[in-house]
Amino acid sequence: MSQEIKDRFRQFVAPTYGRFPITLDRGEGAYVWDTDGKRYLDLGGGIAVNCLGHAHPEISQVLAEQSSRLMHCTNFYHFDGQAQLAENLAKRLGQGRMFFCNSGAESSEVMIKLARRFGQAKGRFEIITAENSFHGRTMAGISASGQAKVKDGFAPLLDGFTHVPFDDIDAVRSALSPATIAVMLEGVQGEGGIRPVTADTLLGLRQLCDEHNLLLLWDGVQCGHFRTGSFQSFQAILGDRLGDFLPDAVGMAKSLGGGFPMGAVWIAEKHADVLGPGTHGSTFGGNPLACAVANKILEIIDRDGLAANANALGQFFIDELAKLREKYPEAIREVRGHGLMIGIEMGGDFDSFDEGKPAAVQWVSALHETGMLTIPAGSSVVRFLPPLNLTQEEAQAGLALFEQTIQKVIA
Repeated sequence: MSQEIKDRFRQFVAPTYGRFPITLDRGEGAYVWDTDGKRYLDLGGGIAVNCLGHAHPEISQVLAEQSSRLMHCTNFYHFDGQAQLAENLAKRLGQGRMFFCNSGAESSEVMIKLARRFGQAKGRFEIITAENSFHGRTMAGISASGQAKVKDGFAPLLDGFTHVPFDDIDAVRSALSPATIAVMLEGVQGEGGIRPVTADTLLGLRQLCDEHNLLLLWDGVQCGHFRTGSFQSFQAILGDRLGDFLPDAVGMAKSLGGGFPMGAVWIAEKHADVLGPGTHGSTFGGNPLACAVANKILEIIDRDGLAANANALGQFFIDELAKLREKYPEAIREVRGHGLMIGIEMGGDFDSFDEGKPAAVQWVSALHETGMLTIPAGSSVVRFLPPLNLTQEEAQAGLALFEQTIQKVIA
């Protein structure tokens, strides 16, 4: 069965992904099983998507109920689920409006268009983003991203993006020009290796944007929706220094739908009319099925205290991984992150490793053999992005599998 499926992939599916040789069959909670019956602890979470794990019974139920009532309607009409979700999300940030789409890349597009239209009358269109950032794989998304590998072969790119070192307020200030209209950043770079921005930089960026009438665009696609223990990562990073800090727009996706395609952008009230009727749209954005799922996810997160769980288990992971780093310094070089968004910088100088392949990919493959799914980032980082409802026992099981894998690799 597994080989037959892989053969059909090779014949009929576009080869745009470097897939691992695993064929998944089903999931339940924090675990998945392949077609051969092997069980894996999923600490990759579909790249920070499966915030409630797999096959959550309440999500399955709400999908069935909503699909029997209203699956889709055009955004020419109103329906309660979208209004409820818009209010439910906006109240966690501040006075503003929601635009609904289907993915993180689309949410980046919305913020880019918002900035372009905001600055159009004065001829301002340039957006400053960070090196190693990732904002999606559309043409605008790769143009905004600060990674050469996602741009390769797609020139000419969209003009109007300047990239500066991450977490460097002086570099942003130096990059300002009369055409600058916005600064766009991730609170924690995900594809860039789980690198959080500092509180001082955030506060400095807000002040800088206010001084120069720039929009501060927040890409919370991977680092948002309670992944860091707060609704958005800037809330976790700033902590008691949060005050009235708010970006001008916040992009969301991934955990927002928990596995159902869903994206959104919160736009601050003072800019809510920049994108008026006809300026942007999405056929499936904010459809009844997606909104029903997203509303239920928020209900479960609030009811079950999953933000606090992300904080507590995140700290547990950080503390225990620090102990493993002391025990295996040749394998673990650094541990960093917020909440349940954790990056582990791994060593790669081992006899069992191929020098021609990124260490991160080889570590992830080794973890597969042990029975755990994780996600690589860059050349040497392994990401832990588990469900927000992960249990202490499951976290301990993951750490045990991680140590077993290290022992096998360095033996």
